[in-house]
Amino acid sequence: MKFYIILMPLLFSWTILSAQIDFSAANTVQVPLFQQMDSTINAGKFEKITSVVIAHKGKALFEKYYHKSDVTSKHNARSVTQTLGTLLTGIALDKGHITSEKDKIFDYLQHKLPVKNPDKRKEEITIEDLLTMTSVLECNDGNRYSRGNHKRMYLIEDWTKFYLDLPPYSYPWGAKPEERPYGRAFSYCSAGAALIAAVLQNAVKGDLVEFAKEHLFEPLAIEDYTLHYTPLNLLNTAGGSEYSSRDFLKLIQLCLNKGLWNGEQIISASWIEKATTVKTDAWDAEYGYLLWLKGFGEDQKYKSFFMSGDGGNMVLACPELDLSLVITTTNYDNGNGHNYTEEIINDFIVPAMEQLKG
Repeated sequence: MKFYIILMPLLFSWTILSAQIDFSAANTVQVPLFQQMDSTINAGKFEKITSVVIAHKGKALFEKYYHKSDVTSKHNARSVTQTLGTLLTGIALDKGHITSEKDKIFDYLQHKLPVKNPDKRKEEITIEDLLTMTSVLECNDGNRYSRGNHKRMYLIEDWTKFYLDLPPYSYPWGAKPEERPYGRAFSYCSAGAALIAAVLQNAVKGDLVEFAKEHLFEPLAIEDYTLHYTPLNLLNTAGGSEYSSRDFLKLIQLCLNKGLWNGEQIISASWIEKATTVKTDAWDAEYGYLLWLKGFGEDQKYKSFFMSGDGGNMVLACPELDLSLVITTTNYDNGNGHNYTEEIINDFIVPAMEQLKG
């Protein structure tokens, strides 16, 4: 759910893989660092890790499950699944349902007018503002006093109206958006991520879940999952939907493949590039379109992009290492959860991949 290093143009020079992930050889290659990682997890150092799956060049090298989890388990990785909003937006754009990520959200939400706290700046909010969590509206999940805090939203039936009724933020602390490096001010906001489903549902003029099944899940052979919904039965793109670790790996591998899967361009490469390129600074990382951007390994030299959720849940791709990985946990509300995940990646996975890279 949380989290630099600017992704340079060379990020998109990796070799495109079009085949689905091969899990047949997982755990057959003896990698000492992976074995050490497995022993450390089993010893309980990292608490409540439920799965670690690692693939290199589209082939699974390591796949282990912990704490009664197994290959069939579906994991609630919390905000990891916010990134589905990015993938579905790209597909909707490719198919002409959306003109541009610069489209104003009220182009698709006229039926929700009028709103409380009317302000001309509200009329200028774009889909991109939602994807980058940089809208002008006062919404901050990290501040329990924020009017837009997600815990307040969960009490309201109409999440769309909840968000649209918020007042503009005054930026009393820190620099205003125009004074920041990328011209945007990041504020983590689940309500804004949830709004993406409302925009997309109206854009595609149909059931967003059926749209996702046809254009994303079925091509990737993602079949066994549990979707979460808002009280008004919209797909919950704020997070929480549950997938197996293998299916999470497919989603990030699709991004690593620049949208290509089994020879079919599921999402345009240009959209994946936009989504995985820095748009704003965000806490101790940087941010694209509902994707976190950060470097891992010594001196954080391996630029990566990832989906992230509460407790240290992470679904990550590192183009330079041709690496995709999934770490799921149930360390919810544990301040060490993200530290555990980063330690696993920095101390075990990245060094192992460097050795394989040779």
